[in-house]
Amino acid sequence: MILKSMFASLCFVILMTSCQGQSALEDLSFLSGTWKIENKETFEVWNLEDDQFIGHSYKMNNGNKIITETLQIAIIDTNVVYKATVPNQNSGETIPFVLNPLVTDKLSFENLHHDFPKKIQYQQVTDSKILVQVLGEDDKGFSYHIIKQ
Repeated sequence: MILKSMFASLCFVILMTSCQGQSALEDLSFLSGTWKIENKETFEVWNLEDDQFIGHSYKMNNGNKIITETLQIAIIDTNVVYKATVPNQNSGETIPFVLNPLVTDKLSFENLHHDFPKKIQYQQVTDSKILVQVLGEDDKGFSYHIIKQ
């Protein structure tokens, strides 16, 4: 009987964690689509695929699409994690940034151990405009708007 109770409890915890993760990803649904950096030929694309967001950034150069970064947002353990891989940076390693649940007015993906950036933040301005902030030490860095295409 104790074994059945433990199994039922384990199933409940797994179900709740899965639902919380799915809910967390649904909260990010505004990211879906193709976005263009204001006044630049640089784009960011996000698609929800198999319970994760898959994305990439690219630049247009003489009509050619050049991938500058591959991206992923997924539930890992109980965290929402943003993973970025930039060719020719960080020895090709993927860098994880964990969503800070204490920041409620924007998505703040953070890795305070990384040199730069330490934070990547997305703040929805309107349905078709997002403010992106890329921040390092002492929250210094740069920001830009992306516009839905």
